[in-house]
Amino acid sequence: MVRCILFCIFLLSPFFIRAQGTITGTVFDYDNEKLPLQNVRVRNLSSQGTVLTKASGAFVLPAKTGDLLEFSLNGYHVDTLFLIDLKPKLIRLPVDVKNLKEVEILSAKVNPSVFYTDPYARPSKMVSSDNLYGKKNNDRAGGMQLNLGFSKMKRQSEKERVLEERDRYETEIRENFNEQTVSGLVKLQGQELKDFVMFYKPSVALIQSERPFNYTYYIVKTYHNWLKIPVGQRKPPPVPGLKKN
Repeated sequence: MVRCILFCIFLLSPFFIRAQGTITGTVFDYDNEKLPLQNVRVRNLSSQGTVLTKASGAFVLPAKTGDLLEFSLNGYHVDTLFLIDLKPKLIRLPVDVKNLKEVEILSAKVNPSVFYTDPYARPSKMVSSDNLYGKKNNDRAGGMQLNLGFSKMKRQSEKERVLEERDRYETEIRENFNEQTVSGLVKLQGQELKDFVMFYKPSVALIQSERPFNYTYYIVKTYHNWLKIPVGQRKPPPVPGLKKN
């Protein structure tokens, strides 16, 4: 009997190992797709498992569908990946320009030809009138000053530029944070899905503060915060009405 039980466990052990699952993939530089990144820290935030990528950028990590992976490397933006399947992944990390080290120039060699004097050059003379020698730019020597509303046009142009930039960010938010994209990542539907989208719609200031903005990580993160809120309080704040004159 004991031998029979051990034999059954031996036969079923490969199926248990497969049920655990693993995720494989390769990490490259965002701007150079042919540059693999070594020693990228790949961490499974769900199981706390961690591995480092090889020289080829490849990694293998135990995982299952629904886990959240984090990719980090010094000098690069931290990126995350929500696993909707266990197919091999291709990850591209963008460089973090804020962490680039400054280069200190200790010495420089100046080309001597810069100070070369043209033997054919003629001496220049200052042409002046009305005895206005040495006058500064803010001194007036007669004439007429014209102001055709340039400052007003400049302010108007800047205002239009700001509005156009804000409109581009609003369009990006609508395309990446909507009921379709949210329902494809988390288990929400119906009125609860509508309330979630209204409750956690990212602001333009938030999108501007982190470029490129990781919408997948933001949706998964806010969904976990949503689950911590009591059911009776999962409602977006009411839209303020217009005041009557």
